Amino acid sequence: MKVTAIANQKGGVGKTSTCVNLSAGLGMLGQKILLIDMDPQSNSTSGLGVERHSLEASVYDMLVDEVEFEKCVIPTQWQGVSVLPSTIDLAGAEIELVSVMSRETRLKRSLAHATGYDYIFIDCPPSLGLLTLNSLVASDSIIIPIQCEYYALEGLSQLTRTIELVRSHLNASLALDGLLLTMFDMRTRLSRDVADEVRSRFQEKVFKTTIPRNVRISEAPSHGMPIQYYDTASLGSTAYNNFAMEVLKKCQNKEA
Repeated sequence: MKVTAIANQKGGVGKTSTCVNLSAGLGMLGQKILLIDMDPQSNSTSGLGVERHSLEASVYDMLVDEVEFEKCVIPTQWQGVSVLPSTIDLAGAEIELVSVMSRETRLKRSLAHATGYDYIFIDCPPSLGLLTLNSLVASDSIIIPIQCEYYALEGLSQLTRTIELVRSHLNASLALDGLLLTMFDMRTRLSRDVADEVRSRFQEKVFKTTIPRNVRISEAPSHGMPIQYYDTASLGSTAYNNFAMEVLKKCQNKEA
């Protein structure tokens, strides 16, 4: 079982779309997936078609009230994918956990009870607060989505420093799986220039797959569906399926 945080403190970079659609893509490939929604906006939860108002327990209850892991996880209608959902209550967790002993390891301790999954993906909030810190401490690796726009690399150095601090003090084995280029538009020189700059700077740490700017990817969450189920033939669906295969192959090569 591999635990991967999908993180970037910049908002609007395709982080939640990547988390939902990568999970669905790997589920279609026969993998057992758990998506943990650590963002109080709970977009991954609704993006998988889960009705937030009907939840009996969420990741908030697990982190703050120490409700058992198994009682918070629910299956989705998508092949191989379960979710540990979020609600707006999670917004208060940053404050409520400040005075708690070992507050950075609450998620890691809860995941000690997770069994039967091939991959666990954590959708982190667009910040470097306690929720993201918990996610990084609990993870084996991190994937960083970067949008192909002007401010793409802004703040990346701060995230890199946070990763190094986590490695130094809390999780020495945290690895960088790679950077994923999102919202790529082949028609614009800006997208091509940003992609070239990111690949030049990070080289083999950039995934080969790029995620295009595609209206169908944007529409899918409003229907509570991953892109692969919303529009199988779309460019976005093809791209995320390719990304899922790339992630799977990369992990299998490491295990070999």
